[in-house]
Amino acid sequence: MRIHDYIESFLPLFVAINVAGILPMYLGLTEDLTPAGRRRLTLQAVVTAAVLAVLILFAGQLIFALLGITVNDLRVGGGLILLVLSISNLIFGDFRRRDPSPDDAAEAAESDTASVGVVPIGIPLIMGPAAITSVLVSQQAYGYLATLVSLVANMALVFLALAFAPLLARFVGPSVNRAIAKVASLFLAAISVAMIRAGIVAMVHVLR
Repeated sequence: MRIHDYIESFLPLFVAINVAGILPMYLGLTEDLTPAGRRRLTLQAVVTAAVLAVLILFAGQLIFALLGITVNDLRVGGGLILLVLSISNLIFGDFRRRDPSPDDAAEAAESDTASVGVVPIGIPLIMGPAAITSVLVSQQAYGYLATLVSLVANMALVFLALAFAPLLARFVGPSVNRAIAKVASLFLAAISVAMIRAGIVAMVHVLR
């Protein structure tokens, strides 16, 4: 297999994951976590995305056929999840942060680590419909080995980017961090609407 195949398998997935777009959302969703909680969340999110990606690579077509779903269904479902989460962060985020006791703060951090790492950071921010589609297309075009190598490389880049993201958060300060969180939630809502719209438009196009 040529090195060209590995590069062409890597690039579409890299663009689909969009690490630069994930970072502000990651910072916004994890601003209240301790450094240890962030590390656990980062590992959990990347492992979740990697497991799903490998599952899609080797059994994606079979899973879709057995469940009777399509990538457009994933777009709509993932978009709805992101929309609910973004609205919750925009409207209720300040109330959740207001005067927590130490025990409540620790409990909330653990709860956030357990939930936010899998959804929405792992799925669908890292491994969303666009990334899933890229994996399926790459497997058909370049084979299992090239696609698997590109997956490993992309997951490693995502892990490094998220692991060093707190350095950026400490540099900009808490007030800017909170502003980033609100803007990230707003963009998250816009992304979710775009995902839902794309899924519905594609469904309607198929029915014509």
